[in-house]
Amino acid sequence: MRKSNRRFIAVLMALALCAGAHAWSYDSETASETQAAQLRFGAEFNKKWHNGLRLGISEDLRFDLYNSAVGPHFRKSYTTLELGYKPIDYLKLDAGYTLRIIGADSTWSAAKKADPNEWIRHRVFLSVTGSYTFDYVKIHLRERVQLDMRTDSVNLLEKNKCNVSLRSRLGAEALIPGKPVKPYLWVELINTLNAPEYQQKNGHQFITDVRTQAGVKWRLTRLSSLDFYYRFTYGYDRDINITKNKGKIQLSEEKCFMHSIGITYNLDW
Repeated sequence: MRKSNRRFIAVLMALALCAGAHAWSYDSETASETQAAQLRFGAEFNKKWHNGLRLGISEDLRFDLYNSAVGPHFRKSYTTLELGYKPIDYLKLDAGYTLRIIGADSTWSAAKKADPNEWIRHRVFLSVTGSYTFDYVKIHLRERVQLDMRTDSVNLLEKNKCNVSLRSRLGAEALIPGKPVKPYLWVELINTLNAPEYQQKNGHQFITDVRTQAGVKWRLTRLSSLDFYYRFTYGYDRDINITKNKGKIQLSEEKCFMHSIGITYNLDW
């Protein structure tokens, strides 16, 4: 090998070593696990028209009864305005906006409680739902693209101001002739679409939530009903902390097992 070639290779190796010396080191902590129990109350009001349009408004209040991280407290409220369109019997389109308010807990400082940017979030979504009925069972598949927008200040290397996710739900509902009740079951997966580079799992987007809900809808009148349900949620979060002066990326994996019992009042006219 020529002397000049040996020098060239030596320079490349030195540059590689220097680059490696300044690269981020990626430290991962053992995943923490929390258990939580929640109580939910909701109300939904829908106005339908004969041309397939529907306008709905809903309110959902959530209270933590038990949380291994913090004590019982008001968790969140979701106020949603939604416009739906059903061009054919087995296809439905929906678009909406949700105002989310996060409840303060014992870990919040007085300054954080006083700043609306810390506890207000905005959400917009667009969904397509296909359904099919055979015999006494109705099945549906819903795909929803969701944008969650933060109003607080964040490090854009660690978190997004706007998180985009895909929610895929598959469900089944039993139709019992002559009875005012409809038992149902559904399963939903929530997948990130734009997680920051350092937050991705093995260089890929990842599933943040797996939700299963079982319940029964009880018809009160021709226009109104109650929905009693139990929901189990497995939540997975990857919290990233980048320390530039030390050249480290600290990953904290968090898992939460949430048990929720809820009741929702529905009025359609």
